Amino acid sequence: MGEQSLSQPFPHPHPHPLSPSPPASAAATPPATALAVSASASRPKKKPRSSGSNPAPKKRRLVPSVRGRPLSADGEVDAAIRHLRAADPALAPVIDAHDPPSFHCPHPPFHSLVRSVLYQQLAFKAAASVYSRFIALSAEQLRQIGVSARKASYLHDLARKYASGILSDDNIVAMDDRSLAAMLTMVNGIGAWSVHMFMIFSLARPDVLPSADLGIRKGVQMLYGLEDVPRPSQMEKLCERWRPYRSVAAWYMWRLIESKAAQTAAAMPVVPPAMPAPSEEFMLQQHQQQHHHQHQQQQQQAAIQMLDPVQMLPGLG
Repeated sequence: MGEQSLSQPFPHPHPHPLSPSPPASAAATPPATALAVSASASRPKKKPRSSGSNPAPKKRRLVPSVRGRPLSADGEVDAAIRHLRAADPALAPVIDAHDPPSFHCPHPPFHSLVRSVLYQQLAFKAAASVYSRFIALSAEQLRQIGVSARKASYLHDLARKYASGILSDDNIVAMDDRSLAAMLTMVNGIGAWSVHMFMIFSLARPDVLPSADLGIRKGVQMLYGLEDVPRPSQMEKLCERWRPYRSVAAWYMWRLIESKAAQTAAAMPVVPPAMPAPSEEFMLQQHQQQHHHQHQQQQQQAAIQMLDPVQMLPGLG
């Protein structure tokens, strides 16, 4: 993404066996809105009902979600922070405690989606090694570099949708959030959480709320002093005030959880080394204390990694 505006098409990367260009016929397809206007103009008008009959209830029209300026645009993160400060005073101390986020991704959409598939359920170093080797390989060589058969099938499905013109870098950038989520979840191996991370960290969409993400839910619990972690179904209402910059507020929730975990680890007392003791019971107690201390440290480190999708999907940020 770099310094490019998301309103412009992404430059296509160098030819790659899994990233074919869409057919020319796909670019010639008229926009859905133009089709809808022409279809409505061609329909015959219905005769008005008589005043004595009960009018039929009007159907609610579905209004597509409007996509704002990308967070990578100049001044957009500053505008988001000003809005969040004014809309939610509880968020102001969290904003003050951290440097502002940056939403710039150098990868075109296809490569970001490939990375999100490859990084699933792998440690960072292992996934990065696989990805660096993957870039130069053909589809037949995927298995030889450690890509599982299931992930290979996901990548093939993504490539087929690009080859057929169902997806392309240009139409991914142009789609509104709702349409994009519907299209990407049609790809095998890409779920709602991956789509949310892709929209935030690769496309810099400003108003994405990953309501099922545990880190954000725990951050909201901590921010508002709730007794329980809010359910995903409660998140829309709790975070309504953050619109239209819920992506930035979500980023601060991850930072809030990360900083609290670090503070807890720093405040934990260090267990001094046990002095030799003749009592076996005393030695057993010391061993149990050390084991408990190590277990807590492991849990805190795991919490930081688990709750921070930037760590989990480094290719998207």
